[in-house]
Amino acid sequence: MTANLLDFDLEGLAVFCDGLGEKRFRATQLFRWIHQRGMSNFDDMSDLAKSLREKLKVHTHVSALPVLSQQFSKDGTIKWLFDVGAGDAVETVFIPEDDRGTLCVSSQAGCAIGCRFCSTGHQGFSRNLSTAEIVSQLWFAEHFLRKHLNQTDRVISNVVMMGMGEPLQNYAALVPALTTMLDDHGYGLSRRRVTVSTSGVVPMITRLSQDCPVALAVSLHAPNNTLRDHLVPLNRKYPLDELLEECTRYLAKAPRDFITFEYCMLQGVNDQISHAHELVQLIQKHAAQGLRCKFNLIPFNPFKASGLLRSEDATVAKFASVLLAAGFVTTVRKTRGDDIDAACGQLAGDVKDRTGVVDRIAQQRAIPIRLLDASA
Repeated sequence: MTANLLDFDLEGLAVFCDGLGEKRFRATQLFRWIHQRGMSNFDDMSDLAKSLREKLKVHTHVSALPVLSQQFSKDGTIKWLFDVGAGDAVETVFIPEDDRGTLCVSSQAGCAIGCRFCSTGHQGFSRNLSTAEIVSQLWFAEHFLRKHLNQTDRVISNVVMMGMGEPLQNYAALVPALTTMLDDHGYGLSRRRVTVSTSGVVPMITRLSQDCPVALAVSLHAPNNTLRDHLVPLNRKYPLDELLEECTRYLAKAPRDFITFEYCMLQGVNDQISHAHELVQLIQKHAAQGLRCKFNLIPFNPFKASGLLRSEDATVAKFASVLLAAGFVTTVRKTRGDDIDAACGQLAGDVKDRTGVVDRIAQQRAIPIRLLDASA
């Protein structure tokens, strides 16, 4: 079996080329052809020695994921469904804005976390994606968009690891993918413009701060452990205080001077004024130890299996006002691509579940989480 060169960051490619008897500068040339120019045909890589091109044809290939479908939203959002084999498919979303182009990338076929409000979690988990499968989403999208928009400049300025899966549970494949995104010979993205979103895998947050610190977003969604245990089951292993203490430590290495806390607004579940005040108290306690953060309130995108509803706009506004009054930067995420099921929490793809998700979700739905707020 030949090697897919999308599996290698520059250091890995240099080691691979060394194994072919080639010098490091050849790896740099090859890396640029692949990632900056989007080339997959070695014959088109004109400044590579013919002998190297022949070796590459024998031992390697550059292959993107097959595209199963492509959908265009009325707001300009584009969603792709990529085939990752064995009946699994993952989704990737491009979100254009006036000052940036953001690509939302998947890291797993499905997700094992099982968050109550996430449609990916309701599909269960099949497997981790390889580095090549993660990078392929960016490689395909960037070079498709350049042709589609008829431009030669970089289109994608931001990458968020917020698609299907928990990135930090696929750490070995994630880090080489991140270094490829950041490499000036690859996509040249700023560490401030690459974000890893996590539900709170505390030990891997520590490792990320050491290996490849990028912007960090944490899926919080609740102001206390009792409620978060049911919304984000991982909380039972890494409760809020432990998670927030690690977020504070992460800031010493982070490219931004704050952590983004994501908070999905669920009607009657976590959106009351009492929840907002409890959240303020929780974060203020950790702010005294150096935690700096901003809040991103996310309108829930309902799907039938969740049994949950979106908070009213007025409720979200009142919740935000409490956080703002306490001095926290707070934004409400604008819903994009919901007409093609590309909005936050809607990515599902196709997953051959190996985790018994149907039974687990049925047990979760039997729990009356409306009664689990602090005042109940």
